[in-house]
Amino acid sequence: MSSALLRPALVLGLMSCIGPFAIDMYLPALPGIAADLGASVQQMQGTITSYFLAFGLAQLVYGPWADQSGRKRPIYVGAVIFLIGTVVCAFAQTPGQLILGRAIQGFGGAAVMVVPRAIIRDMHTGPDATRMMAAIMLVISVSPMLAPLAGSGVMALTSWRGIFWMLAAATFVSLAMTRFLLPETLPPEARQPVNLSVLLSSARRLLTDRGFLALTFLGGFGMASFFVFIASASFVYSEAFGLSPTGFSLAFAVNAIGFFASSQMAAGLGMRFGARRVVAVATTGFMVSALVLFGLGLVGLAGLYVTVGGLFIANAFLGLVIPTTMVMALDEHGDIAGLASSLGGTLQMLAGGIMVALTGPFFDGTVVPMLAAIALCGVLAFTLSRLVPRHQAAAVPVA
Repeated sequence: MSSALLRPALVLGLMSCIGPFAIDMYLPALPGIAADLGASVQQMQGTITSYFLAFGLAQLVYGPWADQSGRKRPIYVGAVIFLIGTVVCAFAQTPGQLILGRAIQGFGGAAVMVVPRAIIRDMHTGPDATRMMAAIMLVISVSPMLAPLAGSGVMALTSWRGIFWMLAAATFVSLAMTRFLLPETLPPEARQPVNLSVLLSSARRLLTDRGFLALTFLGGFGMASFFVFIASASFVYSEAFGLSPTGFSLAFAVNAIGFFASSQMAAGLGMRFGARRVVAVATTGFMVSALVLFGLGLVGLAGLYVTVGGLFIANAFLGLVIPTTMVMALDEHGDIAGLASSLGGTLQMLAGGIMVALTGPFFDGTVVPMLAAIALCGVLAFTLSRLVPRHQAAAVPVA
């Protein structure tokens, strides 16, 4: 990757880590938090669902705002809101207070997800945008690999509350990077004042675009499989498989490596074979591997190593899907990239949050309900991949 792509990708990737760290870093602590606050498993899953739902809805605010005011101001405000939510979580005494703090975190954290995607669209399209998106995901990959281990380390030294104080410190670092290392990529002459009629017209344009909706929800159900895993894995791995917080963190990291390693190949494969073909093959692989793993769970063969290995394979297929579909969904809507990014992100996060909420009541502490929900996400993603119009392949052309 050229230096022109590497530096902004590094800055945006580090900035975007704040949101994933807020999810992954406290996962090893979930059973301990539940015991400390007297919370049920479903209430602890609610701390994740509330984050995702607030995160998704807030994107509808940050996207149009970023189109009107430029890209940096929404990041500043979002980071401050995230900081407030983090402090609420650190002082929480009841499950309800923790859920509230997580929702505030999600509302602020949305800014550092939706705005960087619009920044990428400001700077690049096509293969360069896919390379940059994949590079950002490579930087973000430190989150599922290191954040749970960092959370386990903090718990060994202090308590689960210390995790949130570390997140507060990381937020200050994000603010400094935005101030000193991130240029403004949307010049004043390209900014669009928020106009309700224009906003509704643009939203109607996106919501009636079959390609945009298919690609958005395709990626959304792929991400939903992660959300289900995140909401359930700490309890499955610690209670059903008997892992310690550190053991869970290592298993969680292995599950994530497949995704982020394969994501680095997405641009090259898209240029060689065409993005639509890559997405179609990869979603098929994701569905098949998820269904096989679910079948093994039904007959009692999904032990620890089978589960970790099966999810590694399934996530490797997803690593080819998500960065490519993100770029393809935005590529034809450069004039409203902020709105397209925010609306697409909202739909994806709502899909993931709703999936967690719907499957939560069926969770019984075993691996089977988690694998069933992931398999359902695979089937839905496969179905949507067949609805992507053929002309969308031009988003990442064959070399």
